[in-house]
Amino acid sequence: MPRISIELVPRGEAAIREELELLKNNFTCIDLINVPELLRYELHSWEGATVAKEFYREAMPHIRAIDIDLDKPLPMASYLVEHKISEVLVITGDPPQDMGRTIYPTVSTDVIRKFRDELPHIKVYAGLDQYRSSMRQEEYNIRRKIQAGAAGFFTQPFFDLRYLEIYAEILAGVEVYWGVSPVLSERSVNYWESKNNVIFPKAFQPTLEWNIDFARQALAFVKKQDANIYLMPIKTNLLPYLRGAFAK
Repeated sequence: MPRISIELVPRGEAAIREELELLKNNFTCIDLINVPELLRYELHSWEGATVAKEFYREAMPHIRAIDIDLDKPLPMASYLVEHKISEVLVITGDPPQDMGRTIYPTVSTDVIRKFRDELPHIKVYAGLDQYRSSMRQEEYNIRRKIQAGAAGFFTQPFFDLRYLEIYAEILAGVEVYWGVSPVLSERSVNYWESKNNVIFPKAFQPTLEWNIDFARQALAFVKKQDANIYLMPIKTNLLPYLRGAFAK
């Protein structure tokens, strides 16, 4: 069955618990919480996912490939098993600003294979970045990740339904969580354009109304496609955004 996921930042156990309580008390349509691994916070994604599992049956931590030493066992493996976390999302990860932190030249396909070999019962999703390069190159990246063992994909957020429809054709028959994220300031617009190479449609406006309307369009589209969606309301007041997005 198609699933709706919400991405919650693990700022701390108390903070994520508060957001989870808000979601659980106000929205019955949410199936899954996915939790990014962010170096500026002490709480690991898998620890945040464990908190989320107190509220939801499924929670999915993000695993950064550049944090994984291929010569050693997966460092979070026993934790995932102990806490019955059955799904993960493997991404490449951005290099840390603090260069004193150890990272590795590991790519996501390496880690997907490592999960397949060491924790074959865990379902592994991979990232899809539709802005990183050409469609041809990204289609090749998709094939490589599937061959490595990826069961499905999480996209970068979309802001244009026409672009989403093109990728839906490319990924026909593949399990996908289509990403949507509100962008509510010119500073955020500049971030997405300069860091992630996003081209916003001409009609785009960094307003709550525009972003709610787009989220509702995306939800309607994935429902027709019998696909999944994840909403990433980072730095956004959860209640008004999600109430608008989920309104019938």
